This record gives sequence, structure tokens and C-alpha cells, in this order.
Amino acid sequence: MDSPHDTPAVVIGIGEMGGVFARALLRTGYPVYPLRRGEDPTVLAERIPKPEIALVAVAEADLDTALTNLPPAWRPYVGLLQNELLPRDWLAHDVTDPTVAVVWFEKKPGRDVKVILPSPIGGPYAGLLARALSRIGIPAGTVDTPDELLFELVRKNLYILTANIAGLETGGTVGDLWENHRTLAAEVASEVLDVQEWLTGTTLDRERLIAEMVHAFEADPDHGATGRTAPARLARVLSYAEQADIEVPHLVAIAAKLGDPETTDEP
Repeated sequence: MDSPHDTPAVVIGIGEMGGVFARALLRTGYPVYPLRRGEDPTVLAERIPKPEIALVAVAEADLDTALTNLPPAWRPYVGLLQNELLPRDWLAHDVTDPTVAVVWFEKKPGRDVKVILPSPIGGPYAGLLARALSRIGIPAGTVDTPDELLFELVRKNLYILTANIAGLETGGTVGDLWENHRTLAAEVASEVLDVQEWLTGTTLDRERLIAEMVHAFEADPDHGATGRTAPARLARVLSYAEQADIEVPHLVAIAAKLGDPETTDEP
């Protein structure tokens, strides 16, 4: 373990992913104070007004509430790591310069961490998180500019949304999806990127993003294409497309085959 540090880190949400980052920070020498579901963050903020980092490790569905309840004193120290994350999500809560980890590993209950690719991290405390993850054997690196971070965020979004949504029709693995259902995957990816461009207000490098998505598929071809959160992801993309008046016929067709199943986001 590294030499002890006086300034503690706060981890908001101690699920599987929060637990990984808490362990990494502890191995780097930082005291870690967890904030569990239902606890008032202002009480902890009175004790720790200036943490080394205030890492928000809640699920995607809980992010808006977590940022709404974030004590103002912690806003300069915010770290984020959710899937489907984009700048609009933190800017809506007056968080202007967070540290953002684009996580390319998974942690399931009772299983070791599984790494797909190195995790890029941007923002003022990117180096801290990259070093912390390296202490527990998880590869990570830093990105230097907001444009690079945005690319990495969209890259991960494209991967997870294309795999999950196309996988609702095909099942199987991401390797099988790209090998045997490439046309469907490409059509879904194109519509996902249409929505991502609207959400980011930018013109994206679509060719490079598709190539990076395929690289991620090839890095772990046996990764399951879909899961229980996939219908909720599809519903969110369709909602954005409707708001933006974007035509997404392939996503609509997949949704029509599903009906309206009940689903919840995983923690």
C-alpha cells in the first residue's frame, strides 16, 4: 500500500463498482468514507467538507438524485463512473469539471473483476483514480482534454447500447452479434449515434467510433450481448429520439417485438 494520506476520499454508493474503487483508494493510502443508500450526505460533508475526491458510484438510474442531493462543498471534488454518461448529465447539476472514469471492467456479485479494456479517465483527479486502479491490477490511463473524454464516453455508450439493444433480438454474445448479425448491429449503431450526436450537440467521428466499438467486441467476444437492463436502455434511447424528432426505425422495430416488459436498472 502507498504511504497514508491525511485527506480522505468519499465514495457515494457502495455497490459492486463502488466497492472496487473504495478498495483501490484504500490501497493507495486514502482513508475511505462510504455513503450508503438513504444516508444524508450533508452530515458527512460537515465532517469532511473537502475530500480528496467525492466519487459518485451509484447506478445510472440513481445518478440524478445523487447529484441533486450532493452537498455544494463537494462539487469541486466530484468523480463519476456511470454508464450512459454524458456532459449534459453533470452540467444539469452545476458540476462543471468532474473527474470521469469510463469504466471498461465489470464486477458481478461473487466474481472477480473482469477487464475488457483499459479504462480512460479524465478530469482533475484522473491521475489519482488511474493510480488507484493500478494498485489492484486494473489497467487505466488518463485523457487530457474534454474532447478526448467525450469521445471515450460516446465510445462506451455506443458499445453498451448497440450490444444491449441489438442483443434483445439476437441474444448470444457480442462476438456472435458482430460475426453473424453485422448488418443489424451496424444499423442499431448508426441510430444510436444519431441520438448521441443530439445529446452531445456535436458531430461525432462515426467511422472511428464504430471501429472502436468493434475493437471492444473483439477484446471480449464471449461477453453477453444483453441483460436485464437492456429493455430500459432501449426505452431511454427511444425517448431521446422522440424528443429530438430523430427517426430510429430499427430501434422501434426491436421495441415492437418486445412489447412493454417491466425492467429495472441493476445496481
